[in-house]
Parts: sequence; C-alpha cells; structure tokens
Amino acid sequence: MRLAPPDVKRGEGGAEGAKARCTGAERGPGRSVSRRLCGARRAAPSCHFRKDSRLLNRAHAREGRMETHLFGIHPSSHGGIEMTVRRAAAAGARSMQVFTTIPYYYGDRSGISKGRLKRFRDALAATGFDAGNVVVHAAYVLNTASPEAEKARRAAAGLAKELERSSALGVGGVCFHPGSAMDDGDIEAALDRVAAAITGALESVESDTRIWVENTAGAGATVGRTPEEVGGILARVPDRLRGRAGYGLDTCHLYAAGHDIAASPESLRRVLDAFEAAAGAPPSFFHLNDSEGELGSNRDRHALLGEGRIGEGPFGWLLADARSRGVPLVLETPHEWKDDDLAEDDDTPDPYDVRMLETLRRLAG
Repeated sequence: MRLAPPDVKRGEGGAEGAKARCTGAERGPGRSVSRRLCGARRAAPSCHFRKDSRLLNRAHAREGRMETHLFGIHPSSHGGIEMTVRRAAAAGARSMQVFTTIPYYYGDRSGISKGRLKRFRDALAATGFDAGNVVVHAAYVLNTASPEAEKARRAAAGLAKELERSSALGVGGVCFHPGSAMDDGDIEAALDRVAAAITGALESVESDTRIWVENTAGAGATVGRTPEEVGGILARVPDRLRGRAGYGLDTCHLYAAGHDIAASPESLRRVLDAFEAAAGAPPSFFHLNDSEGELGSNRDRHALLGEGRIGEGPFGWLLADARSRGVPLVLETPHEWKDDDLAEDDDTPDPYDVRMLETLRRLAG
C-alpha cells in the first residue's frame, strides 16, 4: 500500500507508524491518529476484564469451534500490529481485523519485516489467539475494477503484495473492496478485471491465506453490490484457484445497497440465500455494522449496533442463521477512544468494542 518501506520507526514501524501522518482508517473504526502518550497507561473502567478475557480466550482456543460464533473487532494498532492482537484478546474477541499498511496507499512495494512478524506471532502465542480467525483488510484505494490500465495494474499489484504480507502473518484471509467501473460503465468488463487481479494474486503467492471479495454499498459505478456481481467475479476465477477465493458480507453495505435485511428474518434469509446461490458458497466472513444511511442510500457510514437504521433485531436474526457460525464476525463500528487516549503498550480495548461484543453475545443467546 504505502510506497516507503513498512517498518519505519514510530512506535511500531511501517503501517502503524505512518498512520500518524494519515487520516484515521488504520487505527481502526472511529479512531484518530496518535500524537502522544508513550508513558503511563490510561486508567479505564474496562481494565477489570483484561485478565479474565485472556483466560477465556485461551479456553476458546482449546475448545476449537465448540462456541461457533467468532465475534471480533478491528482494534487500534497504536504501538504496533501486535497490540491489535492483545487488545482483541483483552476484549474477549475470537476474531479480529487488521491493516498491514496504511489503507490510503497501494502498498504494492511494501513488505513486512522479520521483527514485525515475530512480534505479531508472539502476541498470538501469548494470548492464545487463532491466526486463522484474523482478517486483513486490504487498502481502500485498490480499484481492481478500474478501466484505466495503470490504476488497474497497480491495484492488482497491491492486492498481490497484500496477500504476500498476509500469508507471512499466517492469517485466514484478505478482504478487499472490488472497486468501480468508473465512467466506463461496462460492468462485465469490470468484473473481468477484478477476477484477473484475484487470479494474479493467488498465482503469485502460494499459501493457505484466502482472498475474499467484500460486497459494496453501491455508490456510483462500484461493483459487488449485488449477488450476481459478487458471483460473477468468483465465477471468473479459475477452478484450480477457486478454493482460495470467496466473499464476505458487510451488513451496512447490504442495507445501503438496497437489500432490506431489516424487514424480517425471512427477508434477511432471502438476501443470504441469493448471495450463496450466486457465489456457490456461503460467506467466509461478516462485517457487523449498523447503518447511518437509509435503505438504498448507497452511503457507507457505519453506526453502533442498534443505533442506526438497521436496528438491533436483525443482528439477532443473522446470528440465528447457521451461516454466521464458524466464520469471523467482525465489528467495524465507531470507537469511543482516540489513539491519544492509549499508551503504546496499553492493551485496554475500546469501551464501545466491549459493549458491542456484549450486545452480540446477548443477541446470540
């Protein structure tokens, strides 16, 4: 994603370090970039659950998937990529999402250092967190659907490099937004280009880490808003690679794109059925977000569960569906704290993340 090497020092190098010069996405949903506090930890009301949640996380790892809802968060990476693991574990999450570089750059020349890999793996081992339940979100700027040859080429290169970094980390998968056909308007050609980028990345990196298309909110000429478009992308991936490609569904994106998942349990089920039929498989992950925008608004604006237009109830319906089990269910909802509120070595999770995880557990019964 970024053009400079990823391990330039600033707390933890690379993606996390350069975030301080970026607007907020890498630090997780709703966070601002850090400018201070390398000293004492913030005293927070949520500190009391840190130790217990770590013990619970280790127990979960031993139990495998007996508890099959893999609730997760996208924590702040302030202090390094390893701190995302520690904050997710401290929240009692069983899945999580990270960025490996700043999501506003292509990242087509950025590797990942041995030191950074070791710190990430050490954090996994210390917390008992399963790397297979970690999702890496690729850069937002990767427009693999672009009709402009150079943009499409760099996006494809960025996706391949993301898969390389993510495979080194040993995570379960990389999710990405397929992008926009732009003024060209030729959706079928755009789907060809997205599938070609997936195919090229999978051919260039041999690993167990998968690539997952994320559905879109449908603004402008973006592709991936309908079951047919998501299925069309995956159908173009060669059969020999198809097992390493899949898709995931973001609830805010679904609603914003006009899929009324809030009308009734049956309406939600029909939407999931349509995507599964078109793609030939159920989703490999879910992003659980309420929506600030109205149904069909095409606005990708996330809200806390129960505080947006979708409401709390439909998330309970989703958790009652078997397709929500055994796959990462990652919250991308707003955060209460800014990175300024955390010392770099403070693994205290964001209070909103804790509250949203509690909400999901309650809804799951």
